[in-house]
Amino acid sequence: MISTQVLPPLLAPLAQIPLWQWLTEPLALEFMRNALIAGGLAGIVCPAIGCFLIVQRMALLGDVMTHTVMPGMAIAFFYKIDVGIGAFISGLGSAFLIAWLRSQTRVKVDAAMALTSSSFFAIGILLISLLKIKIDLHGFLFGDILSVSATDTIRAAVITGIVLTAIAMFYKHLLFYTFDRTGAQALGLPVNLIYLGLMAGVTLTIIASMQTMGVVLVVSLLVGPAITAYLLVKELHHMIFVGAGLGVFASAIGLYASYYLNLPSGPAIVVSVLLLFLLTLVFSPSQGLLTRK
Repeated sequence: MISTQVLPPLLAPLAQIPLWQWLTEPLALEFMRNALIAGGLAGIVCPAIGCFLIVQRMALLGDVMTHTVMPGMAIAFFYKIDVGIGAFISGLGSAFLIAWLRSQTRVKVDAAMALTSSSFFAIGILLISLLKIKIDLHGFLFGDILSVSATDTIRAAVITGIVLTAIAMFYKHLLFYTFDRTGAQALGLPVNLIYLGLMAGVTLTIIASMQTMGVVLVVSLLVGPAITAYLLVKELHHMIFVGAGLGVFASAIGLYASYYLNLPSGPAIVVSVLLLFLLTLVFSPSQGLLTRK
């Protein structure tokens, strides 16, 4: 047990609980078990796909995609079909639009992403209002991981498996495309198809993590563990594995903090991601502010 003299008053009661009980008590509750599984899956798949965005300097694209799924979700909800289908179509459509604007006009990619993100999000809000859709916008935007059901967990597991399998199968193509798009195109690789495949992976990742984090906070898991891993390792495949481990660890920390301190789960996970990044930023063996030569 921990001495209560070194803890703030809010944490002092936890010092009276043995460590094993502190770790196992939440597992007795089904909603916490589901939340930990869903959070772990999101912690794996988000950094795995986010690493490619970080290396390509397209981290903001993850934020864009989280907003552009809104119209598809609204339409799917209205017609009572799986909202994941609508979100996937809408997200992929926005990726087509950004790619078209970038290649066929003088509009730069950052401007195309900003316009697409705000426009799709506004269209989604208008559809919800015009179609009189009764949707929990707070839950949609910020998630409600403690309400995750076994069915949601299974769907997240399936999507995670699909995305990770695709990354493993096409890793060499993704690696070449990520570091040298022009060279990949010169060698005859289908760079447009690779781009759309990557965007499909981002959209599926967002769908898998929506219930956990919401479309606003999911960007933290896409980017945070990936840039933390970027400060620790040099190889992309190492970055993916380390980022996934950090994502799982941050999700677990956030959920335990949520359980014991009565905090909102999604924001608690985001703060955990931030704390891990700040610790790495300061103490990373090669890139830390205090440890680098």
